[in-house]
Amino acid sequence: MSHILIKNARIINEDQDFVGDVHIQDQRIAKIDKQIGLSSTLRYQEIDAEGAVLMPGVIDAHVHFRDPGLTYKGDIASESRAAVAGGVTSFMDMPNTLPNTITVEALEEKYKRAAQTSVSNYSFFMGLTRDNIEEALKVGTEDVCGLTDDGLYFDENHSLLCNNHPYLEKLFSRTGHLVALHSEDEAIMADNYKKAQESYGDAIPPHYHSIIRDERACLSSTQKLVDLAGRFNNRLHVLHVSTEAEALLFASRAASEKRITSEVCVHHLVFSTDDYERLGNKIKWNPSVKPESNPKGLLQALVEDKIDMVATDHAPHSWEEKQGLYDHVKPGGPMIQHALVMLLEFFHDKKLALQQIVSKTSHRVADVYKIKERGYIKEGYFADLVLVDLNAPWQITEQNLRYKCGWTPLVGNRVRSSIKTTLVNGAIVFDGTNIRDEQKGMRMTFSKIR
Repeated sequence: MSHILIKNARIINEDQDFVGDVHIQDQRIAKIDKQIGLSSTLRYQEIDAEGAVLMPGVIDAHVHFRDPGLTYKGDIASESRAAVAGGVTSFMDMPNTLPNTITVEALEEKYKRAAQTSVSNYSFFMGLTRDNIEEALKVGTEDVCGLTDDGLYFDENHSLLCNNHPYLEKLFSRTGHLVALHSEDEAIMADNYKKAQESYGDAIPPHYHSIIRDERACLSSTQKLVDLAGRFNNRLHVLHVSTEAEALLFASRAASEKRITSEVCVHHLVFSTDDYERLGNKIKWNPSVKPESNPKGLLQALVEDKIDMVATDHAPHSWEEKQGLYDHVKPGGPMIQHALVMLLEFFHDKKLALQQIVSKTSHRVADVYKIKERGYIKEGYFADLVLVDLNAPWQITEQNLRYKCGWTPLVGNRVRSSIKTTLVNGAIVFDGTNIRDEQKGMRMTFSKIR
């Protein structure tokens, strides 16, 4: 039986902010109090956390770890290590691997792979295609975080399921799953792309990505999705909301009271179209980054609880895949190692409170996905925790990246906080310098009623 005693930590949890101790026994939190003393006969490890902040570990509900089939970009082993170095203790991975995760067999194969290689906790989305609805509905709501089309090519006419309303009506009428969807209007984007080709041919400049995939395309699609899901009272989760106008579509109330929820990604909070001149294709994402008013509006929507959580859409590509002509450059980039420290910059700038950051990266994620026994610092819950030093500035460089792909658009940024310690299921997996991978993460489980 293993014991860890965290002493003198500034604990941020459920809107509380106090200095105290946490006793961890085996995988779980045994006790939380202002002061805890353990018997001198008990063998335990003590962590002196004086001056540090203790938070629930980040739960990243949207990643692309590229495993299996695309592991030259990243894999579960490499990217879960980058995750824990960034204070992320759990992740939910998308189905656009090779093979796509669109069968029960492929889904379970990913779970087996993660059990062998992941140092963080994990779950996987079941993919949706035109032909696999019966297969997707075989998966129990307790066993998978949700159903999604994210990253998949839906059919020959539409790459995004959000534009296929007859299919969605059939799906919404039958499933009790949380359905997580990428939302952009393809007709608007196709018209914008045609105009771009007329002006530039194959040499469409990087910044034009945000003109092709513009604010209208996002708002048009999300408005229709929200209306459709509202008719069926389904659990719809809108992925990577990128515009202020979309954020205004969502209600300002507790996630537990909502049937329609949403997320914003770190890159849509920290980058805008002004950054194309400096970073070019490094910040090509789908949905695109937007003009400066949108990051400010999205941040305000987080504060007002219109948007429920922050995710990363961590999507590594090789450096070669981010070069060349517009149509050849892959959208996406690696962010998971730096998501928490980038959010803490908003704390330093007095734009987000620590309690809000904890809520949007842990509490709300657990509430939206109905994750069992995680996302909070509670007695009896799994000890997924992160200790942060708010006064330890450092610079993001290529030398301290842990992504397999070896790059991020954040290189060169200076941040004012650092991750001191990450614990997953009561085990120290990152000590501020080294990753300990003797113990692997666990498969997350979910409430049956979503």
